[in-house]
Amino acid sequence: MTDLFAPAGGWRVRILDLSGASEDNVVEEIAGFATLMQANAFARRYVRDSVERCRNPGASTRAVLDAWFAWGEDAEVVDAGEQGWRSAAELHDFAARRAGEEERDWRALDPRRRDELDFQ
Repeated sequence: MTDLFAPAGGWRVRILDLSGASEDNVVEEIAGFATLMQANAFARRYVRDSVERCRNPGASTRAVLDAWFAWGEDAEVVDAGEQGWRSAAELHDFAARRAGEEERDWRALDPRRRDELDFQ
């Protein structure tokens, strides 16, 4: 798939709760990403932020990963196949290195935010 063949309603990102709080682990699906690049960037930043929320001061890489797998949230681009971003590709790096603010700012890419701004 390419951005030229985006699904109706745009690309969607599925948020998964790793704590098992829901039966299928799906928290929500966010629709309306105009391009696959935007959906991938959102998913990446969302997971990056989740890893940071699971980080305790002085925690080792292993401890951060363990906390994320127990309490974090993953994200996947629906129907993107091999072109969709996958947390497994960068998760170890995320746990080993603290993120800057921009790396965590998934809200700036959230298509629901554009809808909110339209009302203002």
